[in-house]
Amino acid sequence: MRPVIVRTVAELRAMVRGWKAEGAAVGVVPTMGALHDGHLSLVRAAQRDCKRVIVTIFVNPKQFNSADDLAKYPRTEAADAALLAPLGVDAIFAPMPDEVYPEGFATNVSVGGISTRLEGLHRPGHFDGVATVVTKLFGMTLADRAYFGEKDWQQLQVVRRLVADLNLPVEIVGCPTIREPDNLARSSRNVRLSPEARTIASALPREMAKAAGAMRAGGPVHPTLDAAKAALLAAGFDEVEYIDLCDAETLLWIDELDGPGRLLAAAWVGGVRLIDNIAV
Repeated sequence: MRPVIVRTVAELRAMVRGWKAEGAAVGVVPTMGALHDGHLSLVRAAQRDCKRVIVTIFVNPKQFNSADDLAKYPRTEAADAALLAPLGVDAIFAPMPDEVYPEGFATNVSVGGISTRLEGLHRPGHFDGVATVVTKLFGMTLADRAYFGEKDWQQLQVVRRLVADLNLPVEIVGCPTIREPDNLARSSRNVRLSPEARTIASALPREMAKAAGAMRAGGPVHPTLDAAKAALLAAGFDEVEYIDLCDAETLLWIDELDGPGRLLAAAWVGGVRLIDNIAV
């Protein structure tokens, strides 16, 4: 049996208030659709913690820097609903754009500091779009807990900062990255890779793991990162936007590994932009 698909905030809130009147904890898994096993792992995590689970499907125009990228983003609602059906999700919230951003919408949520590095440098305004829609989704769903994948590590830290700073009554739960057999992180964008590009893409997690191991063993940070970038380009990547070692929580760049670090990277292959991160 497929989950109920809800289109309006009024209908969703009425449903959630009924659940809460029964004492049920409510979890939300925010997505942009094109679901894969990574998303389903978030749903399962939510179901372990919460009596009721909502999956949101909304391709958020405010977090795209390119109209072309927005147009190309896969929209597969029927297939997504079919994937969710065996899991017994309680509702899919799939609003139209004007339900989320009605005429006259004029508010922007911006998280300073942590959002300005890495992805923030290469995708100006992206995290403002993320922060704005996430704030809205928390208010729309009235969720007690929200589940995000660690693949988008910077996004996870931005959302945690947002919730802490604004005292939002929702617990943010980070869940491990789900990977392919060759360790490429699962992503909705992977389906756009040609067979050749998909083979090349496996070099990203491989070279990141090699660099992380070298730095854990005491290797110098910057030469190790330079070597990893060169190896990715030699493997066939078209461009490496960044491969950086950062503090795991603040995402400030670090020159020496003396605490919990995170290695984060973004690179292009075959016209597709891939991101990944691993603990160091």
